[in-house]
Amino acid sequence: MKLGATGIDVSRLGVGAMPWNRKTAPGARAAFDASIDTGITLVDTAEIYGRGQSERLVGRFVRTRPGAFVATKFAPLPYRLRAGTLAKALTGSLWRLQLERVDLYQVHWPYSVLRIEALMEALADEVEAGRVGAVGVSNYSADQMRRAHAALARRGIPLASNQVNYSLLHRAPERNGVLQTCRELNVALIAYTPLASGALTGKYRPGGPPPDGYRRFTRPFRRLATIQPLLGELERIGGKHGRTAGQVALNWLARQQLVIPIPGAKDAAQAASNAAALDFDLAEDEVEGLDRLSAGW
Repeated sequence: MKLGATGIDVSRLGVGAMPWNRKTAPGARAAFDASIDTGITLVDTAEIYGRGQSERLVGRFVRTRPGAFVATKFAPLPYRLRAGTLAKALTGSLWRLQLERVDLYQVHWPYSVLRIEALMEALADEVEAGRVGAVGVSNYSADQMRRAHAALARRGIPLASNQVNYSLLHRAPERNGVLQTCRELNVALIAYTPLASGALTGKYRPGGPPPDGYRRFTRPFRRLATIQPLLGELERIGGKHGRTAGQVALNWLARQQLVIPIPGAKDAAQAASNAAALDFDLAEDEVEGLDRLSAGW
């Protein structure tokens, strides 16, 4: 598919590299290779993931296995008070990635003392300098997207993407105007946490062992009993198509106009499983059932 109005071709599914670090490096390497093998070329990272470890690993992988479309992110807080700091941050990311140019450079969140227009001017400068291929944002509201889009348009540069939390268990982009604004402006919506941190895989059940870390405190895991009808429907549909509940949940996202899910992958098997979410079609009644059962989320 095209990355919004940029004309750049990207895979309809990406891989999120947030959990990739020194400890997970062997599995991350296998996940990266399996992703490329199955045609998943969009790899999303950020300077703050693992304090730069994720970028370093992505750079190492790309150097020995070309073909990836690399996206990373600029963190505007807490200590960056001038738009000029973006150029220095980009230099650091390019050094860790061992690249001369990043394919997609995104502002990680809108919370900043810097005005959106000033950030977009700095990003436009980097596009013109050849160090950035396309400009994206992350966690921007519909109004913030419009401001970013307008500022870039004055420089003749499209806003490529807005990366937000979107899944069957987080449908806020449909209600807050972000999805509609993406379609209106021809901006790709990159969906992070598309499996709701594993809640949509069916791996976790009420009364069973909880997930590790912070995930157990998130809304889906605090309300596991209430999502059982949705999980049951995902499994029923998956059985018809020879797919898992998680693959059906990813397909529900990827079938939508301009939406690119970026599930994480900790090893080759998980990356291959993610890729298999694209090679079947959901029937309209199946989509309607999933929409109905997830409507309150």
